[in-house]
Amino acid sequence: MAGEIPDLEAQVRTGTGKGAARQARRDGMVPGIVFGGDTDPLPINIPFNKLLTMLRKGRFKSTLFNMKVEGHDDVRVICRDVQRHVVKDLPTHVDFMRLKRTTKINLFINVEVAGEDVCPGLKKGGTLNLIRPEVELMVTAGDIPESITVDISELQIGDNATIANVKLPAGAKPTIDRDFVIAQVSAPSGLASQSDDDEDEAAEEVTAEAE
Repeated sequence: MAGEIPDLEAQVRTGTGKGAARQARRDGMVPGIVFGGDTDPLPINIPFNKLLTMLRKGRFKSTLFNMKVEGHDDVRVICRDVQRHVVKDLPTHVDFMRLKRTTKINLFINVEVAGEDVCPGLKKGGTLNLIRPEVELMVTAGDIPESITVDISELQIGDNATIANVKLPAGAKPTIDRDFVIAQVSAPSGLASQSDDDEDEAAEEVTAEAE
C-alpha cells in the first residue's frame, strides 16, 4: 500500500531567463523547473520559506512529492538538484523530475516493530534498541510502502534483527548490498554494568596470576 505522499504547492513562473528568476527571488520565491516524462519542462516558483522549512527537515532529495500547480494536473516528482547561494547557503533554484508509476526511486521508509508484547528478551528485562528507524529502499513510484515491519517476537537478550528478517514489499530492495542490523534487544543497564565489572575482575585476576 502506498504511503501518504506530501503535497508540494508551486506556481507557474511567467517568463524565463535570469531576469525572471531574479524577480522571483525578490518576490520571496525560489525559481525552479519540472522536467521529464512526456510533457514540456514547466518553470515554477516555490515560496522561499516553505522550501527552506522542508530542506531543514532533511531527506528532501529522497522524498516523493505530489506537486500541485494551478492549471495543471497533479504530478509525482522528486528533487534532482538544489542550487544554493555560495555564501549564504540558501536555496536559489530547484529542479524536480516527473515520475511515472513504474519509475524506480530510492526513498527512506519508516520501520515499525512487531512482537514487543511477546519478545522473550524484553520480558527478561532487556531493552529494545531501534538502530534504524528508517531504511533506504529502491521502490516503484506507483507502489510505495508506508512502512516496513521488523518482527522481534523471538529475540532473546543480545539478539539482533537484520534486514534479512524483514519481508519487503514486492519490487522493493535495500540500497545497501549487505545484511545490516535494524533492531536489537540489549541487556538491562544493570546487567550490562555487572557484566563489565565481571570482565574487569577477570582481567585483574589474569594479570595478578601472570605477575
